[in-house]
Amino acid sequence: MSTFAFEVLVSLKPGLLDPAGKAVESALPALGWDNVTNVRVGKHIALDVDAADEDAARAQVDEMAARLLSNPVIEDVQVLEVAAK
Repeated sequence: MSTFAFEVLVSLKPGLLDPAGKAVESALPALGWDNVTNVRVGKHIALDVDAADEDAARAQVDEMAARLLSNPVIEDVQVLEVAAK
C-alpha cells in the first residue's frame, strides 16, 4: 500500500453569484488594488489517501469530491496532480 497526496479545488460554476468573491473584490480598492475584477472564492482541500495504486486512490478522491466535498449542482471540482509520498 502507498500514500498519494491530492489537492481538490472547488469553485462555484460560472454565472452563479459569489458573495464572498464580491466582498473581497469590494475591499481590494481600499487596500490599493483597484485593478482587480471578477474575484471568485472557492475551497482548497488537501488530503492523503492510502491505496494500492494511483488509479484506486484517484477514484476514491473523485468520489469524495462528488459526494462530500462539493455540491455538483452549483460547484465545479478539479482534482490536481497526484504525488506519491
